[in-house]
Amino acid sequence: MSTDIETHAFLLKHLRSVQENDTQTYHETTGDDLTLYEWWVTPHRIDGLPFHEFMMEANAKRGSVFGAEGEPAPTRFDLSNLHIQHYENTAIASYTLLVSTATPQGVKVASHNETRVMVKIDGSWKVVHVHKSPAYAAPHVDPRS
Repeated sequence: MSTDIETHAFLLKHLRSVQENDTQTYHETTGDDLTLYEWWVTPHRIDGLPFHEFMMEANAKRGSVFGAEGEPAPTRFDLSNLHIQHYENTAIASYTLLVSTATPQGVKVASHNETRVMVKIDGSWKVVHVHKSPAYAAPHVDPRS
């Protein structure tokens, strides 16, 4: 039976592969039939690995992290309010991803909510679905409240 510790370690390895533009580890930790919803890219579902593979390879060639121009800025990520649910060979991680980047103007923090569905296939965890949503107040919430 998998533990939160095992799943958490796997999730961090997977996320680091994206942050570091490490396509080999990304492929090792991601299902071939990956589906994603990335709200800032398109309102439609994205299928398969080529989308992220292209972005990661382009960022690596530019020497950038998360698309930043020029020299890679020191960047870290944190998982706020991480909750992992286990169901046999499936785990669901939900959290707010905080990405902190040191810039000449100071540290900038970007955030969004994520859910990653992981399935254990042939003894190895794979991310098979990612859903991202903005981490700001819903449009129906009065910003003055």
